[in-house]
Amino acid sequence: MITLSNERPGETKSPERPDLALPVGTTLDRYILHRQSAFRYATGELSQLLRDIALASKIIHREINRAGLMDITGSAGSGNIQGETQQKLDVVANIRFIRALKNGGEVCAIISEEDDDIIHTGNSQAKYVVAIDPLDGSSNIDVNVSIGTIFSIYRRVSPVGTEATEADFLQGGRQQIAAGYILYGSSTLLVFTTGSGVSGFTYDISLGEYILSHADLRQPEAGFIFSCNDGNVDDYPVSVQRYLFRCKQQRLTGRYIGSLVADFHRNLIKGGIYLYPPTLKAPAGKLRLLYECYPMAFIAEQAGGKATNGLQPILDIVPVSLHQRSVLYIGSRTMVEEV
Repeated sequence: MITLSNERPGETKSPERPDLALPVGTTLDRYILHRQSAFRYATGELSQLLRDIALASKIIHREINRAGLMDITGSAGSGNIQGETQQKLDVVANIRFIRALKNGGEVCAIISEEDDDIIHTGNSQAKYVVAIDPLDGSSNIDVNVSIGTIFSIYRRVSPVGTEATEADFLQGGRQQIAAGYILYGSSTLLVFTTGSGVSGFTYDISLGEYILSHADLRQPEAGFIFSCNDGNVDDYPVSVQRYLFRCKQQRLTGRYIGSLVADFHRNLIKGGIYLYPPTLKAPAGKLRLLYECYPMAFIAEQAGGKATNGLQPILDIVPVSLHQRSVLYIGSRTMVEEV
């Protein structure tokens, strides 16, 4: 593992930040090696797992950047377990990440937004499981708008050497040992945490390397941006409608891309709040808890922000199913507390 300390996975108090000793421009591999050597009991397995995810993201970066030149845009003519229409790139990204995680050998099982059931990798001796949304915001693909990947990593609780079970994925958000996202936009950016702060790496195409570009990311305590689908405002709870009305009275800026990764990242950098309240159509919320809300909440807390479903912190929600949905309010601490 990269991080081992007296704090349980997912805790955010008093994080050590060894990345502060590393200059901007450090490669991802060197960063991982540095972080690994900072902990006495590090074994390198989680380090390799993060490299596998980075490798798959480079392939997706390539596919996205030539999507207009190949027949990989538009609908794939199928749907996922959530009843959403799959885009061709959804399928491509899912295949690429599953293949990279299987070949890497450090993951015994995967759950994906694109698959109904647990995907067993055949690596029964592996110690980790991964929950992933291979391509978030895929409805934006055809119009060349930013999209992303979200992932969450757990140390398995089932016996090593056996087949992974649902219990390995339903441990709860506080048991994540790492989480992150890849943003495919004006540049491709990998952002992740292992429980000791948040760091961002920009993909340098000429070198084929991720380079440390955002050391120790911290979310502003307050912000001036609110992000939600204003077309659904009449379906939102009255309390949320009042909050949004207050935002407009205060002349805050409304920004909504429709890709959780892109909206979250903008607010992480600039300060703001992302809202996906309950609606008449989705009273339990629309976003998936395990591979969207949990990882983003882990990153938000590590960066000094906050994430809640309006009743309790996202990371304290007890999961009951693999594709469980949740309401999400996430971003700058004071704004989340106010809403």
